[in-house]
Amino acid sequence: MSDKKYTTIHYQSYLQLDKLLDAQSLRSLEVEGKTAHDEMLFIIIHQVYELWFKQIIHELDSVVGRFHTDRVDERNVGVAVARLKRVIEIQKLIIDQIRILETMTPLDFLEFRNYLFPASGFQSYQFRVLETMLGLKDEKRLTYNNKPYESAFDEKLKKKLIDIKEGHSLFDLVENWLERTPFLQFEGFDFIEHYKGAVHTMIEKEQAMIKKSQFLSDEEKQMRLKMLGNTDTFYEIITSEEAHEKMKADGQVRLSYRATIAALLINLYRDEPILHQPYQLLTCLIEMDELLTTWRYRHAQMVLRMLGKKIGTGGSSGYDYLHATAVKHHIFTDFHNIATLLIPRSDLPELPEQVKQSLGFFYKGN
Repeated sequence: MSDKKYTTIHYQSYLQLDKLLDAQSLRSLEVEGKTAHDEMLFIIIHQVYELWFKQIIHELDSVVGRFHTDRVDERNVGVAVARLKRVIEIQKLIIDQIRILETMTPLDFLEFRNYLFPASGFQSYQFRVLETMLGLKDEKRLTYNNKPYESAFDEKLKKKLIDIKEGHSLFDLVENWLERTPFLQFEGFDFIEHYKGAVHTMIEKEQAMIKKSQFLSDEEKQMRLKMLGNTDTFYEIITSEEAHEKMKADGQVRLSYRATIAALLINLYRDEPILHQPYQLLTCLIEMDELLTTWRYRHAQMVLRMLGKKIGTGGSSGYDYLHATAVKHHIFTDFHNIATLLIPRSDLPELPEQVKQSLGFFYKGN
């Protein structure tokens, strides 16, 4: 037994509230000698953001660690899902925080905005860590004032960001995990060939419905048939490895061919017991990406409401820059695009009994 003695502690000291509640220094008071009332709200909102970013990074670091291995224990997938769901709830909360900030009017903000130059949210180190840990690549980033995003930080922080960038992101690790999934190989069941047949059947049904429609003109029918495509259009991303690699080289997709097949199989056969947790994991990645985009968009709209077309305090184009990041800075697009490849449950190729047993919790009694 440890000889260490446990001492009592007070709520105030445990949470270090003296430091926390003394960390709101109003620039309006320092510069003008009088307080701009809403500057307190502005500071606290952004401090809370940084605290939540710290918690998100803490959760992501844990998940990345569990996938940073050649063999991911199934129990680790469950833990990862639980922690990513916590991240999702935090993301919802930080989106809602914008509503509190919007109780401040544009005139209220202008009372202290000039004291913020040249500070900018772009200088949030933790947010850059968060993006990089998830897997946002440099080539997908919009430059800020034509400078790399690391330039906003000192050499120590810049090196930390570069080290994180050169390591394995959550995207990379999930891709590697998908590539290793054992259920891609089924004896006596060629998933890709069966999938091709199911897609062909689905498209034929949809083509027939369009052609028979009494409510569409011949011109509209031709347009819809062209939009529908065939097995040689987007479905080639799965049915042809060569086509997939070409799309990857062109920057249209990022996920490897084998990982894409695994993600599709997980989505199609999500009801099989052993695929429940993998499906939940992929769903979490999609939802985190969606909420991150929602936060960027809401942030941009809030800036438009507060500043119109004024430039940002850090020198950016303000609303235009923030709105552009919401459009461009997606990370898990490949997992969103799996929805394009899905087919109705009724058209799913029937799994052989032996395969079902391998994907279920099968117990054979004595």
